[in-house]
Amino acid sequence: MGQVDGKVAIVTGGASGIGAASAETLAREGAKVLVTDIDDAGGAAVVARIEAAGGTACFRHQDVAEESSWPEIVGAAVQRFGRLDVMVANAGIGIGGLIIDMSLADWRRQTSINLDGVFLSVRTAIPVMAQTGGGSIIIMSSVAGLRGSAGLAGYCATKGGVRLFAKAAAMECAAMGVNIRVNSIHPGIIDTPIWGKIPGGTPGRNAPIDPNEIAKAGTPLGRAGLAQDIANGVLYLASDLSSYVTGAELVIDGGMTAGAAIRRPD
Repeated sequence: MGQVDGKVAIVTGGASGIGAASAETLAREGAKVLVTDIDDAGGAAVVARIEAAGGTACFRHQDVAEESSWPEIVGAAVQRFGRLDVMVANAGIGIGGLIIDMSLADWRRQTSINLDGVFLSVRTAIPVMAQTGGGSIIIMSSVAGLRGSAGLAGYCATKGGVRLFAKAAAMECAAMGVNIRVNSIHPGIIDTPIWGKIPGGTPGRNAPIDPNEIAKAGTPLGRAGLAQDIANGVLYLASDLSSYVTGAELVIDGGMTAGAAIRRPD
């Protein structure tokens, strides 16, 4: 307990799934957390759970792709809690479908949230963190940012983009000497609500994706991960245990990008 005592964190997309688990985990370990999302009810519920468990948190409505929202969000964290130490750029969407069928509007919507939102979070956080001695920026990518996946080309493009953006940002922060670490996390098949929002995730498929079905077939550990598995990685990168880690990729995927494992019959 207490791995991030005294730290202040912002978690975008914190109303459900990985974002909610990350916010609750950071708060449980001593951080004061500002949760943002477009889902007001979900965000308020996360804050209520944090406070019921004895933690400190608040919620702000935010569309991460709106540039004008960012000074207000970071300013609210500093005004309420006095500083900013951790930025978890987690907000993202998944729009499936073949390249030849994807509209430019859907391409741009996904890019605005998954890429522009991350850029804006990092650009706004760096000067504020630098004023108080540094911090940790954690960008949520995906295994889809490490390899291609049919039917998810747009999603892969955004998650691959933030993967290298994190590395470039890490190098810039190191060059400036501001003591800000920037890393990306690459979840594999994690059982979260995002899967139900990608009805066209694979060619010829119209039904919502069952993450456990996919994980059983394609993950060496044979099961989908939990949001808490990713939140544990967020906690590590937010804490001083990772003080020598920057520009790195933390892959949490049950082994799926490591290779293929032939599972023995039960």
